[in-house]
Formats: sequence, structure tokens, C-alpha cells
Amino acid sequence: MDLDLVSEQYGCAHYMRRCKIRAPCCGEVFGCRHCHNEAKNSLGIGINDRHEIPRHEIKKVICSLCNKEQDVQQNCSSCGICMGKYFCKKCNFFDDDVSKDQYHCEGCGICRTGGVDKFFHCDKCGCCYSNVLRDSHVCVEGAMHHNCPVCFEYLFDSTKDISVLQCGHTIHLECLNEMRAHHHFSCPVCSRSACDMSDAWKKLDEEVAATPMPEFYSKKMIWILCNDCGVTSNVNFHVLAHKCPSCCSYNTRETRAGPATRSRV
Repeated sequence: MDLDLVSEQYGCAHYMRRCKIRAPCCGEVFGCRHCHNEAKNSLGIGINDRHEIPRHEIKKVICSLCNKEQDVQQNCSSCGICMGKYFCKKCNFFDDDVSKDQYHCEGCGICRTGGVDKFFHCDKCGCCYSNVLRDSHVCVEGAMHHNCPVCFEYLFDSTKDISVLQCGHTIHLECLNEMRAHHHFSCPVCSRSACDMSDAWKKLDEEVAATPMPEFYSKKMIWILCNDCGVTSNVNFHVLAHKCPSCCSYNTRETRAGPATRSRV
């Protein structure tokens, strides 16, 4: 058999590789750990009951050419075929598609894609970011070590594209786009604006100016908290929106009282 054709004949929906894995938890055979996770969690069970394979616990692989079951290694101990052009012994990971520029990040403890020269590991955030964000991202401890705030998939080892918001919180790019399609432009975690809203604020300025309030409300004052800068302010009430006098954002919310004051003794 032409071994160059094996990569076209074997693999799964997630990786082009020449081996399968035996799940250490249930003993069943799957194309990869993602195949296992999708199969075991396809019944709509709760987030806390998800059944997934930690990549480091995989001990046995099965050659897709000769069906030899063996310890994790790059070349089959029976037929000698390379089971993955990219192979990571630490992650028990195989992939024939090296165009992904896979690399193992010691800081993350897992393999990443995109090229080691294009990403850096932020120790405080605990994850890898594009070099574009090296000097501009807001550090959030454990930034990706949580579920996506929209779809609740664990972000740290997700295979989907992830976006870093201005506030430093992370979210799947497709979930962010879905939010924007439904006119939600604030972070689901902290409520700060998720993108540059200056053009939207200018339009609101025009709408507020074109909508004068009745005389009865002209002197009505309310306290607001700005979700973007965190400043509490006393502003004129308006039925459309309330602008933060500190940062000019309309991403504000009404509060019942003014800023907290220190008690006198």
C-alpha cells in the first residue's frame, strides 16, 4: 500500500492522522479525544456532568494501517508508519497537517497552532496571545481558564477562534459575532464595551440633543454608574440614554444612590 495515501484514507473530522486512541475512561476507540467528547456529550447533559478525556491521560493508540494497539509513539511499532507528521509526546497529540504550524507551549502545557514565532505566552493571563497584543492587551488572571460566557464551552483548549475583548475577557469569535448581530456590544462578564463605540456615542449625542425633555423633567437628576470607566456621576435624566461625564460613554446604568462615602466615627 502507498503510505502517502494513508493520510487521505484515515483520520477524523478534527485531525488528519494515522492512528486512533483508546479512551482511558471508557476503554472505547475513537478518532481523537474530540470525537470521544462529542460522542459522549451529545445527549444535552449539564455542564458539570460533561464526560471528557484529559489529553495527558491517553496511554494507548491504534495504528490506522495495521490496527496494532501500542503505547503512544510517533511511528507504529508494527508496520513503522508515521502516525502523525507533527507529534507531541507531552500532549499525546498527532496531526499530519503541519500547515497549522503547531507548537507546544510550556506555559499553557498544551499544543497550540499558528506558529511559535507569532504568539507569546502571558504568565498572568495564563495563555497564549498573538504578538499583536503583546503591549496592548489588558491582563486578566486566568483569562481563558473558564467557559465561554455565551456558549459555555471551555475556552482554554477550544479549537475555535477566540477573541480578546478590550476589557481583557475572552469569548469565542463566533459567539461575539452572534452577539453583535443581535445588537449586544458589551462584555457578558463585566459589561464594559466590547469594541470601539465612539461612532455610536456620537449618534446618541445627536438623538439626545434632538429629543428635549418636557419641562417637568428638565431639572430631574439621577445617579449613574459607568460600565466603561467605573465612575459614579449625578446627571440630568433623559428618556433615551445617560452619558458619563467622565469618559463620554453611554454604556451606563442608573443607581439608587450616589457614590459610597466613608462613615464618620
